[in-house]
Amino acid sequence: MRLDKYLKVSRLIKRRTVANEACDGQRVSVNGRVVKASYDVKVGDEMEIRFGS
Repeated sequence: MRLDKYLKVSRLIKRRTVANEACDGQRVSVNGRVVKASYDVKVGDEMEIRFGS
């Protein structure tokens, strides 16, 4: 499943467009690496989302 869709479905971020913008703004990292919204989420991935400024 795409990262932006996962963030929306898991209710971590309310809208997919906002999730997409967070990924484009390099505020989302998976396993310590900044990734794009199209990243394919796998079981065991550790995500970090930076909110705020």
